[in-house]
Amino acid sequence: MRRMKMKKTVVVCLIMMAGMLMKSNAQQRPHYTQYILNNYIINPALTGIENYTDIKLSYRNQWVGFPGAPQTIYASVHAPIGKQDYRTSATSFEVPGENPRGKAYWEEYTAAEPHHGVGGSIVNFKTGYINRVYATASYAYHLGLTPKLNLSAGFSGGISVVNIDASKIELANPVDPAIGGVAQELRKVKPELNAGLWLYSDRFFAGVAAQQIIPQRVTLVTNDFYKSTLVPHFFATSGYRFLAGDDVNIIPSVMLRYIPSMPVFMDVNVKAQYQDRFWVGGNYRIKEGFAAMAGVNISNTFNISYAYDVNNSKYLLQYMQRGTHEIVIGFMLGNKWGDLCPTRVW
Repeated sequence: MRRMKMKKTVVVCLIMMAGMLMKSNAQQRPHYTQYILNNYIINPALTGIENYTDIKLSYRNQWVGFPGAPQTIYASVHAPIGKQDYRTSATSFEVPGENPRGKAYWEEYTAAEPHHGVGGSIVNFKTGYINRVYATASYAYHLGLTPKLNLSAGFSGGISVVNIDASKIELANPVDPAIGGVAQELRKVKPELNAGLWLYSDRFFAGVAAQQIIPQRVTLVTNDFYKSTLVPHFFATSGYRFLAGDDVNIIPSVMLRYIPSMPVFMDVNVKAQYQDRFWVGGNYRIKEGFAAMAGVNISNTFNISYAYDVNNSKYLLQYMQRGTHEIVIGFMLGNKWGDLCPTRVW
C-alpha cells in the first residue's frame, strides 16, 4: 500500500511539472543562476562583445534526487568580427605585481570600436517526459556612443523542438485520457526568435531582451489541459561595478523576468572578484530561493564556476524541495591579449 501511494505521488508530481511547463501562463524557459557569467544565453545583443571567441558549456541539475526533475544543458559560442583594440601589446595592461583590473585599468577603459558579432547556442531543457531543444544563431552590432559607453543590438533565430516520450511514463494509467492519447513519441518543431539591446561601459551594464517572441500553439495530448501557447518571455538586466580597493571589484546586479499572466520574477545577484583570479557570489530569487556561487580563472583560456541553489518556492510541495547544482565551464579562444576574465561582460 505504501509503495502504491509513493507511485501515485510521483505520477501526480510529474504531471504537475509538465503542466508548469506547458500551461500558457507558466515559466517555459530554463533558469540560469549564474546569468552574470553568460548574459549572452539570455540576450543576443552580447554577441561578439569580447576580444576573443567566447565558449560556454553548462549543466544544471534541479531538485537533485527528485524523479523527473528539470535538467538544463547548454553550449554557446560567439565572437567579434572586425573588432579593434587600442592596446599596443598583449601585456600593455598587465604590470607584474599590479592588479590587471585595478583602478588604473578602469580609468583608461575605452569603448569598443563599432563592430559586428556572430554566434550560436544549443539549449536542452528536460523535465520528466517533456524535452525541449532550442538551436539558434545570433548576430549583433556594437556602436560606441561616448568614449566609454557602448550600445549593441542583436537578434537570434532558429528552431525550438518540443518532444514528449510517453514510454517514459511507466507509472501512468494507460487509459488516462491525458496520457493515453499520446503517441509513444510526439515531436513539434517551431520557429524561434529572440532579440535584445545591451548598454555597457566601464562601470555599469543594462539590457533588455525578449525570448520566444513568436507565440506558438503546441498540442501534445488530447486533453485540453495540455494544449499550450508558448508565450514571449521578457528580461531586464542591470549591474554596477564598485572598486573596493585596488584588488577587489564588487558587482551587484538584478534581473527581472516577465511572463504574461504571471507575476514579475526578480533575481538579485552579487559577485566579488579578487583581481582576475577568483570570485565568490550569491543569488537571491525573490520568493523562490537563494544560491551560493564561486569561480576561478585557471588560465587565459579556461575558467570554471559552480552554484548551489536552495529552493523555497511556494509553487512546489514543501517536502519535495531539493538542492540544485549548476556548473559553467568557459573557454576563450584567440585571446591574443591574454585576458584572464571578461572585460566587457564581467
